[in-house]
Amino acid sequence: MMRWWRSLDGIGRTAVTTVGVVLVMGALAWAAIPAYNLFCRVTGYGGTTARSETPSDVVLDQEVTIRFDAGVERGFPWEFHPVERTMRLRIGETGMAFYEAYNPTDHVIAGSASYNVTPYSAGGYFIKIACFCFTMQVLQPGERVQMPVTFYVDPDIVNDPDVQAEGLTTITLSYTFHPAELPEDSQAATVETN
Repeated sequence: MMRWWRSLDGIGRTAVTTVGVVLVMGALAWAAIPAYNLFCRVTGYGGTTARSETPSDVVLDQEVTIRFDAGVERGFPWEFHPVERTMRLRIGETGMAFYEAYNPTDHVIAGSASYNVTPYSAGGYFIKIACFCFTMQVLQPGERVQMPVTFYVDPDIVNDPDVQAEGLTTITLSYTFHPAELPEDSQAATVETN
């Protein structure tokens, strides 16, 4: 290896070093998004929620108000809103809320939802059991659907001094729908109906 490196002149070494740096930077950029998403899911950073397969087995007498918010990316044609704006439940109690989406266009559209919780410090304690945001949603022309999210607030939230210092009484769950590429089976159905 060293003999090969010594055989290169200054320009050759610079070129090889530059290509190596570009490859390393590309690999780091490619890995950054999954690593950041994992970090957010584990820590709740930026209001990222956690997931669980099962409901909490502890329910406290302390209540919290859950506020629901919805939006769509600019230019995305769906109408999207929460069915209920607020819900009051005990910490640890399982809640279910519905969001409604409507495709007013004359063609099939796919969307995926991004989400967060505010205040951000509550993100790691807001646990989703089931959510429409876990999968892509495909709406037919003129289709209107109600999509559920099942969740609870982890009772450990009352032991977090940072959250308690904020005097937490309300948690806001926000979703934004973004366009997504139609799955192949949906594209085939669209072609057949046209």
